[in-house]
Amino acid sequence: MGLRDLLDRQEKHFTKGGKYEKLYPLFEAADTFLFTPAHTTKSGPHVRDVIDIKRVMIWVVYALVPCVFMALYNTGLQANTALALAGRTSVEGWRGSALALLGTGLSPDSIISCVVHGALYFIPLYMVTLAAGGIWEALFASVRRHEISEGFLVTSLLFPLILPPDIPLWQAALGISFGVVFGKEIFGGAGRNIFNPALTGRVFLFFAYPAQISGDSVWVAVEGITRATPLAEAADASMALSVTWWDAFLGTIPGSMGETSTLACLIGAVILIITGIASWRIMLSTVAGMFCLSGLLYAVGSSTNPMFQLSPVWHLVLGGFAFGTVFMTTYPVTGAMTEKGKYVYGLLIGMLTVLIRIINPAFPEGIMLSILFANMFAPVIDRIFINANIRRRIAKSA
Repeated sequence: MGLRDLLDRQEKHFTKGGKYEKLYPLFEAADTFLFTPAHTTKSGPHVRDVIDIKRVMIWVVYALVPCVFMALYNTGLQANTALALAGRTSVEGWRGSALALLGTGLSPDSIISCVVHGALYFIPLYMVTLAAGGIWEALFASVRRHEISEGFLVTSLLFPLILPPDIPLWQAALGISFGVVFGKEIFGGAGRNIFNPALTGRVFLFFAYPAQISGDSVWVAVEGITRATPLAEAADASMALSVTWWDAFLGTIPGSMGETSTLACLIGAVILIITGIASWRIMLSTVAGMFCLSGLLYAVGSSTNPMFQLSPVWHLVLGGFAFGTVFMTTYPVTGAMTEKGKYVYGLLIGMLTVLIRIINPAFPEGIMLSILFANMFAPVIDRIFINANIRRRIAKSA
């Protein structure tokens, strides 16, 4: 109650005519984060529902918790395993000093040791993403005199999860800046953007700095030790898969930090579907599109392209397919809105993912580009079904 009273007393300084008027978006964002949105509908029609944008975003954050935990654990596991194989007993730089201070050790068999070591990779990336992207959000909100969207809380958490652990922090800042500015703000801000901001930032880094942003397509590096990801191994005829299907399902494999665990993504999917936050139609059709086309190509086979020999169940657990299906395809602003359109939208993503992975051996991952490509066609897909519905109703009334 005291905090509520304090905010109410200070509000006059941030509203129109106050000395901090230009900082109102920051004040409103803090007020909304701590309590509830201040604006309510004052004229009909009224929709009475306990859900709002803030609660939607909070549920997405809850659904991402299993992926965040796996990002911490698996990143630390890969780092500790690589150090053990290299015969190293210490870590250089500030991470080594932090681990020595915490005394958690470098054992790949210790969950605590792996989580702590992984956190030293993930937390700095998350803080940089939150700060850099938050500055751009606040700047555009202040210039346009509108509220800061709660959606950035999700974008800022999604972005580090789709990055390799050793990416330079300045590149992470540059990537999220590009994603927020060119993926969302230039279109008018939240609700008007065509592309997913997190994926826009990642695809910018992929093409601008391919040597560092190849976490789930070519190599992943921890503690200066590089290793091919399973998806890269599958695309190379001279290499054999070094992991089991179960390892890939659980997520104890090299790759971008939050994308490796299909199990964690499935837990998140259950949360989003039960709460009604995400569309099960898009998820289901994306998986169906992937299984249909990859199954067909698997049956056809190829003597020159090893990706033809990768069965659909492997496509499901390798790379960022599960993560993209659950958290990226269902982004409500950039996806299809009509019920039938969602099936077409998901099928398009699933099939494009397989085409990029299999037909283009130089780029074994495909979910990122397929989602961005489908984002462009989502309005067209919706328009087709809307027009069909209009024609059907006109014919019925006639």
